[in-house]
Amino acid sequence: MIEIKQVTTKDQASYAFVEELMHTAFPEQERRDTPQQREYSDNNPLFFNNIIVENDKPIGMISYWNMGDFYYIEHFAIDPAQRNGGYGKRVLESVKELLQAPIVLEVEEPTDEMSTRRIGFYNRLEFILYEKPYMQPPYREGDTELPMFLMTYGAINMEEEFERVKSVIYKEVYGRIL
Repeated sequence: MIEIKQVTTKDQASYAFVEELMHTAFPEQERRDTPQQREYSDNNPLFFNNIIVENDKPIGMISYWNMGDFYYIEHFAIDPAQRNGGYGKRVLESVKELLQAPIVLEVEEPTDEMSTRRIGFYNRLEFILYEKPYMQPPYREGDTELPMFLMTYGAINMEEEFERVKSVIYKEVYGRIL
């Protein structure tokens, strides 16, 4: 059975697994600096940094934000040694059941096979691609914005809510005010 467990730096072994997987799965430009990530994990009440476990074995990580009327998945990765075993699908099905609210996430624009496959993966799990241009703000000074699209799951009308959702994500996740 898949378990999604929130971790803080006090959970040294679990947190070390999550942090290492973050560093392996995401380039520096696509994640915040380690001290800030640790601070958010320990002290930001909107942020949930989680280890994914099956049969007491860590298989991945997922971090998300509770924005009140929707959740924003910031990072999701399965341990490379566990990939292609159906875990991604099972984890997201568990997350949809756990959160019980609309979910928003960013995806790279479909410019290559991997980004196209990733969008297809989320589509098969009932996420809808919203093809309005969206720029992911940089995590740190000197980095550039990244062109992305948003995908959503659940009862959220992005035709009407796009600017509000974007504004909330920019403010809470990236510390930017529109």
